[in-house]
Order: sequence, then C-alpha cells, then structure tokens
Amino acid sequence: MKILITGAAGFIGYFISKKLLSLNKTIIGIDNLNEYYDVKIKKDRIKNLKNYNNFQFIKIDLGDFKKLDNLFKKYKIRYVIHLAAQAGVRYSIKNPNIYFKNNIEGFFNILELSRKYKIKHLIFASTSSVYGNSKEFPLKESENTDKPLSFYAATKKSNEIMAHSYSNIYKIPSTAVRFFTVYGPFGRPDMALFKFTNKILNNKEINLFNNGKHIRDFTYIDDIISGLLRLINRPSKKTIPYQVYNIGNGNPQKLIKYLRAIEKNLNKKAKIKNLPLQKGDVIKTHADIKLINKKVNYNSNTEIDEGIKIFIKWYRNYYNLD
Repeated sequence: MKILITGAAGFIGYFISKKLLSLNKTIIGIDNLNEYYDVKIKKDRIKNLKNYNNFQFIKIDLGDFKKLDNLFKKYKIRYVIHLAAQAGVRYSIKNPNIYFKNNIEGFFNILELSRKYKIKHLIFASTSSVYGNSKEFPLKESENTDKPLSFYAATKKSNEIMAHSYSNIYKIPSTAVRFFTVYGPFGRPDMALFKFTNKILNNKEINLFNNGKHIRDFTYIDDIISGLLRLINRPSKKTIPYQVYNIGNGNPQKLIKYLRAIEKNLNKKAKIKNLPLQKGDVIKTHADIKLINKKVNYNSNTEIDEGIKIFIKWYRNYYNLD
C-alpha cells in the first residue's frame, strides 16, 4: 500500500506518517517547507521520519502540477492523505492570496490527479472553522456550513464542495475530516499552547483574546491520528462516495482553563494582556463525534492536563531547557 501524505513536515502530517511507517506502510511524503512558521521544526520532523526505510520525502509545491503528476505516476500512489494547506485564521486576514493559491488551486491539483490515477481513497483535512458562529452545539456534520467567518474557513469549505463534485462525477472515494483545535508535542508554533508556553517561560506578556472566555474543543494529536488511521480503509460505499467526519474531543474547555493547565505544568504564572475577541474568531467549538464513533468506533481519550504535560516535557527537551 503506497500512501501519499501531503504536508508531511506539518504537525498532523508528521504524526500520521510516523504511525503508518511503524505499521510498515510505504509513505511518500511531500511538503514545500514554507516559512509560515519555524522551518527548523519542519526539517526536524522530516529528519525523524527519514529514520524509516519505507519513507521517501520530496520537496514539492502543490501548485506544480507537472511535478505532482510525475510523482503520482512514478510511485504508483493508491491512497492520498491530503494535509498540506496554508493554516491559520488570523494569518488569512492579511494574506488571503496565499490561501487561494495553496488551499484552492493546490487542492484542485490533488483532485485532478486523484481522478487521473484512480485513487482508492482521498482523505483531506477540513476544519472546525467551517461551522462559523453556529449556536447549535455540539456541532454536527449535517449542519449548514455556508457562513464561514474567515477566508481560511472559506477555502476549506470550498475544498469540501470541490471534493463532493469530483466524487459525484468521477466516483472518487473522498473523505473530509474536520479537525478541532489539535495540540500536542512537536506542534505548531503559531498555536496557543506553543505561544503561551514560550512567553510564560520568557517572562513575556500573553495576548489573551476575549479574556480567555472563548471555548475550544481541544483534541490531542494521538486521538486525531487514531481517527485518521481508522478511516483509511473505510471509504464511503454510497452512490456518491463522499463523506464528512468531525475528529474532535467532544469535551470543550474555556481557553483560560487551557492557560491555567499550562501554568500549572510550568509551575509559573502568565503575564496576561486581556484583549477583545479577534476578528474572524468563533466564540465556541464543540465536536459531535457520534458519526465517526459509529463508523469506526472512534473515541477521544486524552484529557487536557495529560496532553499539556506531555507537550511541556517535549518542549523542555526540544529546546534543551532541563
């Protein structure tokens, strides 16, 4: 089984690659190693993956259709886990053009090649952000998602619609996974856990939007990987072979509680600057995970305290702080 993982140097891409490699699957990992956040972390993830003989890494941009085409052909790709995208709600406010190029044009190339090479299953990353400012909790996959609050969310919603049309016309089995606030070791430096930890340790002030009152369905990386892994061999068998699943924790918490858990594990208080809710941010996310549980018996078992404890241990080790 040859699996293409796009965004293999990314947070989720790294962990799903690592898990599949440990199960002796052949992984072709691609990434453009852009500078949206510290490239060293991306290169270190790839370095770790290269310890496996069944891993091949190619630096490539999703916009380069010809190179992608050659790659699909050369490696006889059968499955695609598409995780490469320009992430981040706040960054999309100032840089919408980057999101259009990477998230819409890049995804179109993946769809076209999935069609051309008759891929057995395309799994791709969507986001909880597609739900916008919904007041119906927990958030169900059947809910209307036509009112995203950020352009980032709009590009992900566009991916879902594009994939559905390809599944309908070309019968490509495709699955959208809506991730809910993923955290854990080797995570993204632009996310709250990483930023808060860094600033607390360096005695710097934290910008706490909405006074930390907004609520997130924080989901530990191992739980995300568990869900992804179970879906690989479970494409939709419907006439239109397209499906959407939430992968979340199902137990949302206030951001301030998340911050308190970081303080507790660092044994150090944060210096806080309270700010209003950021434009484009949603007040609350809460995943309904009944559908994926029914499909593949998925459950999220990691509590915030446990997940944060593991992250901080990794962080201290990675930056030689012990």
